Amino acid sequence: MTARLPVFPLGTVLFPGLVLPLHIFEERYRALVRHLVGLPEGAPREFGVVAIRAGWEVAPAEPPGRSGPAGEVTLHEVGCTAELRQVTELADGGFDIVTVGRRRFRIAEVDDAAAPYLTADVEWLPEAAGTDEAADLLAARVISVFRQYLNLVRPDPQEISEQLPEDPTVLSHLVAATAALTVDDRQRLLAIDDTAGRLRAELRLLHRETALLREVRAVPVPLSELAGPPAPN
Repeated sequence: MTARLPVFPLGTVLFPGLVLPLHIFEERYRALVRHLVGLPEGAPREFGVVAIRAGWEVAPAEPPGRSGPAGEVTLHEVGCTAELRQVTELADGGFDIVTVGRRRFRIAEVDDAAAPYLTADVEWLPEAAGTDEAADLLAARVISVFRQYLNLVRPDPQEISEQLPEDPTVLSHLVAATAALTVDDRQRLLAIDDTAGRLRAELRLLHRETALLREVRAVPVPLSELAGPPAPN
């Protein structure tokens, strides 16, 4: 069974439970915010955030007198809904909004003609439920490696490491969103249906990133010197 969602292409990946603030300035997405705000009380005010595979977040300017659809972009198949939590209307007609990731979906079909913005028929993806011993064990390992990673990338990692959630699914989404990974890495993590599988993939990525960071720190001269011309003899 599919559902119809407004779709917001972005150059990033949203995960369930993560906060995503957005500045809305394009008219097509202003229309999307107005649509969501105008929904009846109690109706879900959410839209789909999908990472861009090719193309641009901002549509090219249209010739005078012409108003096109959402622009030419190629999207990844799996995205996450963003639930509208806060809206601030700006003097120029734009909006600053705060959203929170809610549930994952897979795109079945995109429609660029039904509205000023993209819409899509989507299939909801399963979420972890109940206890999973494998995920619990993996979560402990991920927390340990993630703390090592934070010690290498953050000037004061203690504040963040103390706040790491114990719930394996929540932890898996937080690590995927906050580690310095590529969009492709994050997209692969978002597409994994089970928490244990996501945590296993994150362990591999964190070991990779930690090893790279340690190798860089082992360089005996400043990186700025490596990037410049050799010093004269």
